[in-house]
Amino acid sequence: MHHDVFDLRKFYYTRALGRVVQRVLRDRLTALWPPDQAQGMTFAGFGFAAPLLRPWLARARRVVSLMPGPQGVMAWPAGLPNCSVLCEETAWPLDTGSVDRMVLLHALETADHPAALMAEAWRVLGPGGRMLVMVPNRAGLWARSDTTPFGLGRSYTAGQLEAQARAAGFVTERAGAALYIPPSDRRFWLKSAQMWEQAGLRISQVLVAGVLLTEFSKQVQAPVGPARRVSVPSPLDVLGGIARPRPAGQGAGRTAGDQG
Repeated sequence: MHHDVFDLRKFYYTRALGRVVQRVLRDRLTALWPPDQAQGMTFAGFGFAAPLLRPWLARARRVVSLMPGPQGVMAWPAGLPNCSVLCEETAWPLDTGSVDRMVLLHALETADHPAALMAEAWRVLGPGGRMLVMVPNRAGLWARSDTTPFGLGRSYTAGQLEAQARAAGFVTERAGAALYIPPSDRRFWLKSAQMWEQAGLRISQVLVAGVLLTEFSKQVQAPVGPARRVSVPSPLDVLGGIARPRPAGQGAGRTAGDQG
């Protein structure tokens, strides 16, 4: 089952709870990857990461929002040249190794082929590139609620998410969580969301978050062992097993002489 882009846009841009979620997740992302350090970088998001990517539009060299076909696509950002594209889940229109930072939001939990999706993320990331994956926490309230996008698809434990990424070749850099308020539209929870987020960072073993945030990196192993000299044979060596050609007359004369 996949998300619908109209429902996602309505949640994040028109619903008060969605705007709070957008602010909380964006604050966690900017704290991890400060926009003022993004000069010359390429940022990409897959799923519905567009609400989180705006701070990098003016700083990064390139920002791309990839949206899967079954979900649908919307023009983004509003009022600026379009940076979003509709694509296949496992075939992104990005060059291999061209991305420095990648965000997956509302992506892995609804993917038809999660392992292939992670392999595609590995392909487009450059060596040392970082990826932040956000998925519903299986132990949280948000995964049990049908009133938000986090109640759709598979929920994860921290161990399951790390195992999924490790199988694709990623290395876990840090793990965290967010959304410590319940998925409620009540004003008390909306107004106190930042307070609960700060409390959750300090006592996360007591409060259960709705979303898991894990940062992974792409580490490419350098060749090990003694260097090997590569020798390229000359054309004469390649043709060494073939007799050198002789003029037809010379060869014919010897043959005639031998017969006489």
